[in-house]
Amino acid sequence: MNWQQLISNKRLGQEHRHAERHDDRSEFKRDYDRLIYSAPFRRLQNKTQVFPLPGSIFVHNRLTHSLEVSSLGQSLGNDVCRQLKDLHPELANTLFEEIGTIVSAACLAHDMGNPPFGHSGEKAIQTFFTEGKGKALKESVSSEFWDDITHFEGNANAFRLLTHRFLGRRLGGFVMTYSMLASIVKYPFASSLAGDHGKFGFFKTEAEDYQKIADELGVICKSDKQEPLKYARHPLVYLVEAADDICYEIMDIEDSHKLKILSFQETFELLMGFFDDATRANLLERMKEDGVTDDNEKVVYLRACVIGKLENECVKTFVEHEEEILNGTFHGSLIDNISLIQKNAYERCEKVSYKKIYHSKPVLDIELSGYKIMETLMDVFIGAARNPDRFYSQQLIRRVSSQYDIHSDNLETRIMAIIDYISGMTDIYALDIYQKINGMSLPII
Repeated sequence: MNWQQLISNKRLGQEHRHAERHDDRSEFKRDYDRLIYSAPFRRLQNKTQVFPLPGSIFVHNRLTHSLEVSSLGQSLGNDVCRQLKDLHPELANTLFEEIGTIVSAACLAHDMGNPPFGHSGEKAIQTFFTEGKGKALKESVSSEFWDDITHFEGNANAFRLLTHRFLGRRLGGFVMTYSMLASIVKYPFASSLAGDHGKFGFFKTEAEDYQKIADELGVICKSDKQEPLKYARHPLVYLVEAADDICYEIMDIEDSHKLKILSFQETFELLMGFFDDATRANLLERMKEDGVTDDNEKVVYLRACVIGKLENECVKTFVEHEEEILNGTFHGSLIDNISLIQKNAYERCEKVSYKKIYHSKPVLDIELSGYKIMETLMDVFIGAARNPDRFYSQQLIRRVSSQYDIHSDNLETRIMAIIDYISGMTDIYALDIYQKINGMSLPII
């Protein structure tokens, strides 16, 4: 792969107008603005990140997480750009100089396909078809569609959300640039290749769009004609992934300290673990000189230092492994390949997070409740899609947004319309619909 081809501001659905674009405003900045002002992005403010949505203590939701990831992605892209231009002077004054903006926009979009209640929402959609009443649909749909819905995945759903032509929308969906769209596809292969990991990059309905984008950008195809589609990653995916990895792991540690799931001492030691002895002594001296004595402020100070260090490490790793990344032979994530001190410290954080945070009572409670809500919504609305002529089905179908093709003659299209509808809900809206269809909430007359 080569950078000159990988970075393109051609827009999906408006390829015929590409030659007409001569204004001074960056097309990649248009991507960023289009996402910031969009309804699906705003809805992220009411979608669970890890912890229940805030009461007296504010912790991260999907919106604040995405904004932080986007900010870090901008830094990663800009720093990589600066260093690679020193190595490849021919990249100066080309679209390559905008990779910071591309990565930043992709980071904004990376969670837009996630359903309500985080991973428990994903699991509820999957298991409805593998363990619930949806199992009965297997013989009525194609094997490709069955693979898609039994592996339902927020990453693939984000690509669908941005590219699919929903009813009343223009061709190309959000009509984003090719490079930005390729940068959000973390797992660039079909659902039939998801395996035990359960991740994939695009539903069969959007496979043709991804193939067109990837081929235009010169992304390496790893599958033969008769095989399920599989590509190498677009190089900028690694920067989007790194920004996400850094933010969710380190910010979850900070949130856990605020919620008193982790003690100050535990948190302090985890964050200090990212530095060698000399740097630790320097950080302690700096905090003393700056008068940082409050425990919460110490955590904030160290968190900022850790994120800065990890950003530097990921930039260094990307630049050192540029050739492998462009050849499609790089293994793992950038975080997997950083220096040993930081890698070991990150893995310690992961272990503590798994044991004390992700299995903490507040998190388990929201996952249990969210799973039940999503399971019920899937049961009721998929039932309506299967039997649209029944009276109750018709009542439910009227609740589905007009952009979703719920009235299609094709069963797969109707099922996907329901999944689109439910996965697009916020946590509170999903709870509201759940209460209404169960007779637990009535409008005040």
